[in-house]
Amino acid sequence: MNALPKSTYVSPEEYLLYENDRDDNGEKCEYLNGQVYMMAGASRNHNRVSMNFAALLFNHLKGNPCQVFQSDMKVAIQTPNDTRFYYPDVQVTCEPESNSHYNTAPCLIVEVLSNSTARTDRNEKLSGYRLLPSVQEYVLCLQDATLVEIYRRRTDWVPEYFTAGQTVRLESIGLDVVVDDLYDFLR
Repeated sequence: MNALPKSTYVSPEEYLLYENDRDDNGEKCEYLNGQVYMMAGASRNHNRVSMNFAALLFNHLKGNPCQVFQSDMKVAIQTPNDTRFYYPDVQVTCEPESNSHYNTAPCLIVEVLSNSTARTDRNEKLSGYRLLPSVQEYVLCLQDATLVEIYRRRTDWVPEYFTAGQTVRLESIGLDVVVDDLYDFLR
C-alpha cells in the first residue's frame, strides 16, 4: 500500500465519508490512524486464490448465521488509541453487524499475499486484527505457490504452515480446507 500524497491527518469520519461514497471505479483506500493508503491492484492468481477460498467458505456456511464477505467489505478496528479500516480479501463474521460498509467482529480473516503486501499483511495487519477479540484465525495465502499460513488466537498467534497435499482445519467455523483446492489453477 502506498500513502496518498496528502500528508495531513484525516479523521476516521472523513475517511469513511470519502470511502463509502466513492464511485465504483474509484480506488479503494485503507486507513491507519489518520493516514490513508491506496490499495494495490490484484493479480489474476490473487483473485483465483481469493475466489476459491471465498467459494469454499460460502458453500460451507450456507444456511448458517455466519456470513462471508470479499474484498469490498472493510473491517473496522477501533480502540481508544488505534483506528484502522482494512479491506481483507475474505472475511467471515458470525455476529450481527449493523454497519453497511464495515464489519467489527469477524472471526476469520484471509489475506492473499503479493510481493508488495506481504510485509504489511504479516506485521501491521496481523497486529491490528489481533486487537479484535472476535478474530480467532488469520490466514495468509501465497498467490503463486501452494502455501497457507494460519495464525490462531488459541495458539497465541504462532504461525502454522500448510502446503500441497495437506488439509488445514479452520476451527472458527469448523471447516477442513484441502490446500490443493485453493490452488487448483497451479496443477
